[in-house]
Amino acid sequence: MDYQEEIRYISTRIKELRKERMLTVQELAYRCDMERSNLSRIEAGRTNLTLKTMCIICNALNVNLRDVIR
Repeated sequence: MDYQEEIRYISTRIKELRKERMLTVQELAYRCDMERSNLSRIEAGRTNLTLKTMCIICNALNVNLRDVIR
């Protein structure tokens, strides 16, 4: 398992789900109670996500964690 490949997959999936729900980065960041710049880094795959952060994002997108990780 390649760590960077997995991060890219997850970050891309988060971005896809956000766009499917027609949310801006700012709107999703607000729902997650985080800075827009932090969410942008997550979607770009430039940060290490914690399980807690992933769960917060999933709740804001109204999806299960397994929908994001595969």
